[in-house]
Amino acid sequence: MSKEMNISEIIARSRKIREQYHQLEVEHHGSEWTIEEDALAFLTDAALVGRLTMSLQGRWPKENTVPELHHKLGETIWWVIILADRMGLNINAALNDFLIKTENLLKK
Repeated sequence: MSKEMNISEIIARSRKIREQYHQLEVEHHGSEWTIEEDALAFLTDAALVGRLTMSLQGRWPKENTVPELHHKLGETIWWVIILADRMGLNINAALNDFLIKTENLLKK
């Protein structure tokens, strides 16, 4: 079983991984991916979560679904953290604000 992490640790580890990917991008393409390219990568992975969910529900023929879905769910969360960070947004505050707002809306 994986250990539980706090959001600060998740953000720090996510940034470090993204920096390593930036180095690979420069090495292979001459420049780092733009925020727009990161957003497209996120959308691709989010779409794969949808397809793997269909597979898990028996609506799309695919083998190895559970481990791939496990990975893609983690990767899409990682992308959201990276996108927020690159755009100067505090993901912790954004998530907390969303939760508070939604909880309050549902109390009515």
